[in-house]
Amino acid sequence: MSVVKEFREFIARGNVIDLAVGVIIGAAFNGIVKSLVDQVIMPPIGLLTGGLDFSKLEWVLRPDNPATEAAEKVAVQYGAFINTLIQFFIVAAVVFMLVKLVNGIRRKDAETPAPSAPPAPTPEEKLLTEIRDLLAQSK
Repeated sequence: MSVVKEFREFIARGNVIDLAVGVIIGAAFNGIVKSLVDQVIMPPIGLLTGGLDFSKLEWVLRPDNPATEAAEKVAVQYGAFINTLIQFFIVAAVVFMLVKLVNGIRRKDAETPAPSAPPAPTPEEKLLTEIRDLLAQSK
C-alpha cells in the first residue's frame, strides 16, 4: 500500500475529521473566553479589590531608564498569568458541564429499556385470526 493511499485513508476516517473540527471550534472558543474574562469578569473583580487591574500587575526587575536607550524595563507580568488562570478555569468549567450533560444523556439512554417484543396473542385473538384466514380462503 502506498504512503499516499494510506494517508488518504487516515484522513478520510471520521475521527480525524471530528478532531479537526474540535480543534477549530476550540480555537474560536478561546477568543470568546478571553473576551469574557478580560472584558466582563475581571472589571468587577477589579472593583471588588479596590480598582485593581490584574493585567497590569507586574514585578519590575529592572526599571526603565530614559537616560540610556539600551536599558528597557524588565518585569514579570504575573497579572497576565492570573488572567490566564481564570480563563483556564472558565474553559475547564464549561467542558466539565458539557461532559456532565453528555454523560447524563447517555445514562438516560442506557436506562431506557429496549422495546420488548409484542405480547403473544390471546386465545381469542388466535381464534379470530383463524376465522379470518378461513374466510379469506373460502372466497
